[in-house]
Amino acid sequence: MFRCFSLKRFMIILLMLIILVSFSIVTPIAVNVSKSVEDEDIKVNWVDFNITYQALNDTLEADIQSYNSDTKLNWVELLAYLGTKYGGNFKKYKKSDLTNLISQIKCGNDINEMGNKLGNFKYYKEAYGAVLDGFVGEYETEKNDAQNKASEKKYGLKVFSPIAKGYSYSHYDDFGSSRSYGFRRKHLGHDMMGGIGTPIIAVESGVVESVGWNQYGGWRIGIRSFDKKRYHYYAHLRKDHPYNDIYEGKIIKAGDVIGYLGMTGYSTKENVNNINVPHLHYGIELIFDEKKREEHYEIWIDVYALVKLLEKNKSEVYKSENEFYRKNDIFFPETNE
Repeated sequence: MFRCFSLKRFMIILLMLIILVSFSIVTPIAVNVSKSVEDEDIKVNWVDFNITYQALNDTLEADIQSYNSDTKLNWVELLAYLGTKYGGNFKKYKKSDLTNLISQIKCGNDINEMGNKLGNFKYYKEAYGAVLDGFVGEYETEKNDAQNKASEKKYGLKVFSPIAKGYSYSHYDDFGSSRSYGFRRKHLGHDMMGGIGTPIIAVESGVVESVGWNQYGGWRIGIRSFDKKRYHYYAHLRKDHPYNDIYEGKIIKAGDVIGYLGMTGYSTKENVNNINVPHLHYGIELIFDEKKREEHYEIWIDVYALVKLLEKNKSEVYKSENEFYRKNDIFFPETNE
């Protein structure tokens, strides 16, 4: 386990440095200066987001617990460093590696400098940031107090599970599995099996970018994050009643009810149930270059572990007439802006 240097060890190293500097005055040392990775533009063409649930959970907790402390941690930076260390393979993840990293940071070491020494830190920071930026931060919630209407400031997850609180579902990691309707292709999303009519929740705040019928996804919704890095896709929504007041251009807050689980799709004809099992198809597309996206170059990621993490934060809903709504309002700085 990493520990900060003792005073005795520090004095020994200082003495050695003094001797080295003195020697270098007499004998100049040639130094080759190469361009830092931080100075280079990183071109991200694909992201293998295979971070395990355990690594996501551990770094999230470290970030939240460090809030208002002397050493604030950032879970994206922690994950980027570990991703660099493991070459992107989080099957190698050990919590002791995270513990040692945090100890080094608390001893005054800069995580960006340490990461750059390993090689591809900037790539992993940009790639993982495209997925997770804005998921953790400050927000305000309504107090459950009839006598006090003031809001309460909090810090933590600002994103929600796609399935409302109190509604069950089953799922497994099906990203990349084969699909044959229309043409042979890979499944670039995540299926969450549940009951027809289950309220579907906006994972992240953003703007509705697409709504309506799609031959493959049936009734679907596409919501773009405010930073424009992510496109959240919800498909196979309920026949006859797919949406809850959704239209293109509408501002959506994380936790809002946006629609209802169904089994529509796989048809050129609208409002048809051609899916065998009721489920929500949920996916995240990363967007680094708008021009490439217009040319149908799409980057979708495996969200299985992320969906498991989002079970920590489920939106509670209530029914009024024929619609469901969130029970507790929430206030985000970005939606106010």
